Amino acid sequence: MTLEEYKKEFSEDDAVGWLSIDKEFDRLYPNQEPKHFAPPIHYMLGGPDPLDGISIYDSKKQTDHFHYVTYGFSELYYDEEKVDGEFSKWGFELTFRLKPFSEDKETPTWVIPLLQNIAKYVFSSGNWFEELHYMPANGPIRLDTETEITALLFVADPEIEKIQTPHGEVTFLQVVGITTAEFEALKENPETAEDLVNKLKKDNPLLITDLTRK
Repeated sequence: MTLEEYKKEFSEDDAVGWLSIDKEFDRLYPNQEPKHFAPPIHYMLGGPDPLDGISIYDSKKQTDHFHYVTYGFSELYYDEEKVDGEFSKWGFELTFRLKPFSEDKETPTWVIPLLQNIAKYVFSSGNWFEELHYMPANGPIRLDTETEITALLFVADPEIEKIQTPHGEVTFLQVVGITTAEFEALKENPETAEDLVNKLKKDNPLLITDLTRK
């Protein structure tokens, strides 16, 4: 997209990148209004949370689960200087799929600080994530919970292709909860990450995180 095309199609009031993300999820979940959570103070105004928002969709595919998507790792707002870049800001947004957990009595909002903490790491360190990267959660991914899911693996979201936005490329990286044993095995042999993904996909093609998985 040229700058002239950009200026013709959008105005300064448009959240250009945000609209690109919404377009993909409107396709995936037509006629569904997601639950949306935004930090009380915008990051640019001094708030502690780098992501401007996180939406949660209800998916019926494979098994009922929650499907989260972030807004903020990519360039969200009208900016003529960002037009036609190779990557939109960090070049990705995160997704997360969660199987309902008995201790969550309502929408599991504990995932929101989890995703915000990942964003804090990226924004403060300058290190970004790519497919098959992994990291410890420094404890259960759901705090104060009896679960073996204590680490995170990043994969391409199985349902959302990489997109080209007016600001550049955006990949949807899905965060997958893995067990302590799986994480330790990855640290010993990082080249086995793809094998682990393929193994998990056999019974769980959408790689939905299940806190009860052993």
